[in-house]
Amino acid sequence: MLKYYFNKKSFFVILLLILLFSSFINGFASEKEIVILSINDYHGSLAPSGKNVGAVKLVDAIKVEKAKNPEGTIVVSGGDNYQGSAMSNLLYGEPVSAVFKEMGIELSAVGNHEFDWGIDRITRWAKDGGFDFVCTNIYDKRTNEPVVWAEPYAIIEKQGVKIGFIGMATPETAYKTLKANVENYEFKDPIVVINEWIPKVKCAGADIIIALTHLGSFQDKEGQISGEAAALCEIDGVDGVISGHTHQGVSGFVNGKPLIQAYKYGRSFAKISFVFDENNNLISAEPILDNLYARADTLNDDTNMLAIYGKYNVEMEPVLEKVLGETTVDLSHDRYEGPSLLGEWSCDIMRDKAGVQIAMTNGGGLRTDIPAGEITAGKLYEVMPFDNTLYTMKLSGADIKANIEHGILNEDIGWIQISGVKVIYNPDAEAGNRIISMALEDGTPVEMDGFYTVVTNDFMFTGGDNYNFENAKDGLNTFIPIRDAMMESVEQAGVISPVKQNWLVKK
Repeated sequence: MLKYYFNKKSFFVILLLILLFSSFINGFASEKEIVILSINDYHGSLAPSGKNVGAVKLVDAIKVEKAKNPEGTIVVSGGDNYQGSAMSNLLYGEPVSAVFKEMGIELSAVGNHEFDWGIDRITRWAKDGGFDFVCTNIYDKRTNEPVVWAEPYAIIEKQGVKIGFIGMATPETAYKTLKANVENYEFKDPIVVINEWIPKVKCAGADIIIALTHLGSFQDKEGQISGEAAALCEIDGVDGVISGHTHQGVSGFVNGKPLIQAYKYGRSFAKISFVFDENNNLISAEPILDNLYARADTLNDDTNMLAIYGKYNVEMEPVLEKVLGETTVDLSHDRYEGPSLLGEWSCDIMRDKAGVQIAMTNGGGLRTDIPAGEITAGKLYEVMPFDNTLYTMKLSGADIKANIEHGILNEDIGWIQISGVKVIYNPDAEAGNRIISMALEDGTPVEMDGFYTVVTNDFMFTGGDNYNFENAKDGLNTFIPIRDAMMESVEQAGVISPVKQNWLVKK
């Protein structure tokens, strides 16, 4: 009797445990994980170089990550996809669209550099790459409606969960691309616009909303995140933010919401893992940054991408690998660190080609260093990826001073680079009043009411980076590409050994 009682009791205990375990397993199984992978500011970085792992390995890394959750992964870009390398520039972005198609990118934000070649190619890029551009805050001034070549939002369904993406461009696009290419567009306040669109996207059935943006963000050593993109996390209805534009590695939470930015040039990819319950209620989110450049030896080549890249490389190799000359010294440049040897050398070339007294160019127009050794045409395309031209004028001393002042210690756009005028400034003085003295190359003081011959680039002349040349006299676009002038200068010299002249120095 005791034995029967014990067995009966044991049976019910075991049954209860089975039911509890089964309930736990079913509850766990009913949870759904949706993963969003993103890159940003790819800038046509197709070839492996330095920290750039290259398209072949980047595509494989994304495919490997997608394979972990093939039914629940979405791949997107934060914009600035095309402009930046010789291979991409010479073919107007065609190879990048091939990369995006192979990678499986579904959506992209609109970066400021998507406008560098006008808007005619935007629709073709999306078609060839198999993705859609999304943006709500670029309005056509001629219709007062959102632009027709980008969807304001998109909803992608995975495992029954509807993920809404609202696209956002940076308002800085108005002055961070050639003004003629954006004159018909208004870049509205992202905060105002996203608040208008959240109810519409919710009404369309989205379970959560992600802001897919080309808005900047930064993260300090303590993990605190700031910037334009961070402000979106404070808005009710936004569940996560994908950032770009500032070329930063960012992964963390703002107001309890994930925000990521995947550095630049395909060196990293970002990942947000969202977990939902069986009713599509969001349970948790986890942001992660995978720095591919730090584990390059673990990456493999994607077979398909290797063939695609190989085709373009063979086609472009005669141009890219042409050796123009060599430099005996490193021509370094970081637009946020101050005047550089590369900046001075570039301005010297501009000044010489235009036959003027003073040259100035924006630090952001020079994109990479030139290491000592051979200089190829491909390297100069990387240094100067933009098709900017020499713009000459006569400019008063007061306007020369004002424009150089604008490019001193400017955390937004970086430092101006100059040649032909010796400028001494006080870094501790108030912005706009830092310059102590200015003198021409021969030592003649620059008079505020005097006029001098100056060359800049067409981007700056038309208001790029908020430089102001409205008072210039005899403004003339020479239509000579600055890159061509650089190539010509290197070929003529054969070997260059630039020495820093310190045109712009602190007292």
